[in-house]
Amino acid sequence: MHMEVISLSKNMENNSRLRVGEKAPDFNLESSEGEMVSLSDFDGQWKVVFFYALNGSPTCKRGCLNFKEQYSLFRSVDCEIIGISQDPKNDHKEFKEENDLPFPILGDPDRSTAKAFGVPMHLGQFPSKSSFVIAPDRTVRHVYDWLFRPRNHVAKILAALSDVTEGGRFE
Repeated sequence: MHMEVISLSKNMENNSRLRVGEKAPDFNLESSEGEMVSLSDFDGQWKVVFFYALNGSPTCKRGCLNFKEQYSLFRSVDCEIIGISQDPKNDHKEFKEENDLPFPILGDPDRSTAKAFGVPMHLGQFPSKSSFVIAPDRTVRHVYDWLFRPRNHVAKILAALSDVTEGGRFE
């Protein structure tokens, strides 16, 4: 645990992108339901942590909806999807309900988690749309950016998961 805190601090100082093979830092963020959620809550299973700028952005909404459309495929390989943006809890609650999103949407209002993951800032104000495929032991296996092609982005992640999960195929 102590090493993860050091790693989290190091990434925040340098704002360096997490790389494949590094351990993803734990976080503790408020969900749209008002519960605190940590990355460690999902230890032992695959996860895709995706950062997006704002709930109100059409591209960000499309990205969330593409993850929703493919959610059953992600779950078939025991992979959880976790969306993170800087929006406040009330905005997340409304966004999640309006779009019937089946996965956690978490608020990172001070962008500390985005910084810990080394997510670049778009226009100096918003975390860029970035996704991290994280193994059950919290090792980063893939890192993807998605600016304007969210459907393509989700397809790439599914292909990567198919390659690295046991059995190598979706049910």
